[in-house]
Amino acid sequence: MGNCCSVQCSFENFLLRGWDFIVGHANYVCKFQQTLPTLSAALQELRAQRNDLLRRVDLAEQRLLKPFEQVELWLSKAETMITDAEKLIADGPQQMNNLCLGGCASKSCLSSYKFGKKVAKMLQEISDHKSKGAFGKVAENQPAASVVVMPVEQPVALESTIQKVWSCIEDEDVGIIGLYGLGGVGKTTLLTKLNNKFSTTPNDFKVIWALVSKDYDVGKIQDRIGGNLGFSEDSWKNKSVEEKAVDIYGVLLNKKFVVLLDDLWKRVDLKQVGIPQPSQTNGSKLIFTTRSLGVCGEMEAQRKIKVECLEPEKAWELFQDKVGDEALNSHPDIPNLAKQVAERCGGLPLALITIGRAMACKTTLEDWKYAIEMLKRFALPKMENEVFPLLKFSYDNLPDATMKCCLLYCCLYPEDYCIPKKRLVEYWFCEGLLNKFDRISEAQMQGGDIISSFLNACLLERDGEDCVKMHDVIRDMGLWITREFEATENNFFVKAGAQLFEEPDAKEWESAKRMSVMKNKIKVLKETPKCPNLRTLFLSENELQVISDGFFQFIPHLIVLDLSRNKELRALPEGISQLVSLECFDLSFTGIEELPIELKSWTKLKMLDLSCTDNLRKIPQHLICSFSKLQIFRMWFRMYLIDYPNEDNVLKGGNEKLIEELKGLQHLNILRIQIKSMFCLERFLSFNLFRCCTEALELSDFRESNVFNVLCLENLERLKKLQFCDCGSMKEIKMEKLHTLVSSKETSCFHTLSEVIIMGCKKLKDVTWLMLASNLRTLWITGCATMEEILSEGKLSEVAGVIGIPYPKPFPKLETLHLFALAKLKSIYWDVLPFPCLKLLHLHGCRELKKLPLNSDSAKGNRLSIEGSKDWWAAIEWENEATRNAFLPSFKSVYV
Repeated sequence: MGNCCSVQCSFENFLLRGWDFIVGHANYVCKFQQTLPTLSAALQELRAQRNDLLRRVDLAEQRLLKPFEQVELWLSKAETMITDAEKLIADGPQQMNNLCLGGCASKSCLSSYKFGKKVAKMLQEISDHKSKGAFGKVAENQPAASVVVMPVEQPVALESTIQKVWSCIEDEDVGIIGLYGLGGVGKTTLLTKLNNKFSTTPNDFKVIWALVSKDYDVGKIQDRIGGNLGFSEDSWKNKSVEEKAVDIYGVLLNKKFVVLLDDLWKRVDLKQVGIPQPSQTNGSKLIFTTRSLGVCGEMEAQRKIKVECLEPEKAWELFQDKVGDEALNSHPDIPNLAKQVAERCGGLPLALITIGRAMACKTTLEDWKYAIEMLKRFALPKMENEVFPLLKFSYDNLPDATMKCCLLYCCLYPEDYCIPKKRLVEYWFCEGLLNKFDRISEAQMQGGDIISSFLNACLLERDGEDCVKMHDVIRDMGLWITREFEATENNFFVKAGAQLFEEPDAKEWESAKRMSVMKNKIKVLKETPKCPNLRTLFLSENELQVISDGFFQFIPHLIVLDLSRNKELRALPEGISQLVSLECFDLSFTGIEELPIELKSWTKLKMLDLSCTDNLRKIPQHLICSFSKLQIFRMWFRMYLIDYPNEDNVLKGGNEKLIEELKGLQHLNILRIQIKSMFCLERFLSFNLFRCCTEALELSDFRESNVFNVLCLENLERLKKLQFCDCGSMKEIKMEKLHTLVSSKETSCFHTLSEVIIMGCKKLKDVTWLMLASNLRTLWITGCATMEEILSEGKLSEVAGVIGIPYPKPFPKLETLHLFALAKLKSIYWDVLPFPCLKLLHLHGCRELKKLPLNSDSAKGNRLSIEGSKDWWAAIEWENEATRNAFLPSFKSVYV
């Protein structure tokens, strides 16, 4: 019974389930003709919702925001639903045709059932999906890329600098790197190239770029850095500087970063911006560009790398690239002219690119010749419109009008001219530009500081220890400034190095305040110009023979007159005495024979330079002492005549009378003079004035004794140059302390001496006293026929007795050593010397010198250049073959 009951119940359940299936089937079949229109309406709403959301996403992406993943997933599902729904609706008509019995039955029941079920299901899914698509925000800030690659012009000749910087980046001890150089030299290009290199070189840095520029604003820098870090909402930008700094610091503190700051003009306070200090601990780096070496110091850069102008070959390569083959090949002579144009750009990439592009359409010889002439005279419009304004930012950034005027003054010199720093400062001083001090010795400090500022700002370039140069494009920019902006205050007329054979027409320069026609081929000055405003006149390095008597008649306010290096100029014109405002007169290296007594009218004269005026025979008595304001006096020449017949000549019989006149000049500050006897020297040293102001001293033709005690000179406080010349009877220079000379420091004697010249002292055996000159930079010894050793071991105790050091090392700062015509010289020093600063060892006529004070240790890090004859070099005896090979690259044969 139980089994029968169970079978019956199961059968009933089966019938019920079958009935439900039939009813459900019929329901799907009956209703899909009503649900299809509903599905079509729902699809339209889904499309509209999808389209609205897509627009919001597109707008967010345009603002560089990243869509949320859930938004992208919803859109993806919506696309699938729309496709599926569209297919169902498209199949609807066919399914309708299968219906019968008023839509309650189907010719294909199973197919209609499935279709109706799909429609109902799709309708429900669309309804559910629409409810999930109500997004308040659709996107967020993009996660910042570790490096944002930036567009950059192909750099020319930057590879070595890039590698140098990259080595610093890899150096754990270097956190801050400063790249400095002239405006337009390619610093930004270099920084951009470095930025992009991080994207191709395996590293774990987060790289951040920010332009700083001249108008430094902390908030703007923070916004640029914040953009790199993903802080781009308006709410963040509206935060205070302090709040932004906290946010930036919080992100960077936990990252290994490289911050690239472009175009710094002054110190950026990293703490104020929010940049953690790069250190060995965090491994982060700060790299910045600037025009000023001084900014590198202010930013505490551990490496300072100068970005140099291009070498001629690379400059030509860049220029050719910008001009293009069409212009260069349009005439066989154009390439040579193009090279001349490229040379005028001085290797400055900005100028090469700008002028190269401007010349790309110039296809005739006339076009190129005109361009060369314009560049010589003035500048091409492209330079004035695109290059000079960029460079002028450096000029405008100078702190005061004095420095600006001092910079423009350098434009008076020719292109590529080696400008002596000392002479430049003296001209500034006489012009009244260095008005902080009344004495030239103190003004030199101010002038030196100004020159350092120009060097740091890359407005001047170093040219050895004592000279500077002005880059051609900077010089052209300076002359452009005098024409366009400073025409009233600084009206310049400059034809320096212009290959002139005749003086310019006076009408051209009568309104000038400063004029330079130096380094030309002018032989005669015949005009009578009227120049009421002229203050500076450079006539040096011409071929002047005659100056008309009326030439200086109408130049009442002339302050600086430079006639130097006119060897054929024998006499001064009569009218020169009318220059009553003159303060600076340079006659050095001229053939002048006499100074006229009429020059007594120059009561304002501060500087008189008679250096190397070998033909000078007469200086009238009472002339020099009439220059009561004289601060600088230089007289250094070879006097060949022994007897001077004219009684009123201070050069008669030597220079005792000259010294008498000089001692009355209470403002004398810089003195360079010859002494021709021991009596005269003793008289000279007895005046305190000369002890304080003598910078250069020549002792010549001493004949009174065989021994000279060099310590009689130890109290010359500012002696920089000392020369012994033709002292034929001098056998020994001894170091014997004088009771009358008391020095506060045992080691202080000759501490200012930097140059010594010893020539024609035929009996002199050694110059061991030079061990007292610890700051000696240059040493010349020539024509000393019996000299056997430069420094003698036998006199070491004598040296030690003076300076109080038992074994002093000589020549710690010596840079150049010239030894000529020393036939018996066998030794420079009895032991090996480190020579830490020696750059040049030049020997000739020293055939007995077989050993140099050098060994294998001296060769380490060697930058020494050795010049001499091949035969002498072949005979040198070395410590070993390895030492010889180490110095072999240093040798240069200069004599046959």
